[in-house]
Amino acid sequence: MSRIGKLPVVIPAGVTVEIKDGNTVTVKGPKGTLERSFAPELTLTQENGEIVVTRPNDNKKEKSLHGLTRALLHNMVVGVTEGFEKKLEVNGVGYRAAKQGKTLTLTLGYSHPVTMEDPEGLETVLEGQNIIFVRGISKEKVGQYAAEIRGKRTPEPYKGKGIKYADEVIRRKVGKTGKK
Repeated sequence: MSRIGKLPVVIPAGVTVEIKDGNTVTVKGPKGTLERSFAPELTLTQENGEIVVTRPNDNKKEKSLHGLTRALLHNMVVGVTEGFEKKLEVNGVGYRAAKQGKTLTLTLGYSHPVTMEDPEGLETVLEGQNIIFVRGISKEKVGQYAAEIRGKRTPEPYKGKGIKYADEVIRRKVGKTGKK
């Protein structure tokens, strides 16, 4: 039995979960609403303020979907109650970020500033000129948008310049040495 899959997803107060035909789940909470369809092979049941995911047999496909489905449901519940956040740091001389309305403008040493529009349901918040917070209720979308921002100038190993996650460690390399 899957260690993650057999754990029930606890539904906190103020959150409503609706399971429709075809395993379509709608989760409504104080921060918003999320909807997702899950594999029809699994059975989702709601009882006593918990969602339980069960699988019919031990086929490889059902086993792999069991833990995944439970984790996705849990992320939906956490998203509508607390939300998700990724912290990015902009490192480098002259590298900075600016925000105007829903537009994030990054100055990253290119000949032009890089502009990015906040996607629907996400927001970017700046702290100073070099720390960017990406916030939203969908863990998947927050992670994807943070990765897109990071991809505009990934950190390089010699000077550490670029955009990195706050908890990311950049392995530094030693530069060239002169011949004797």
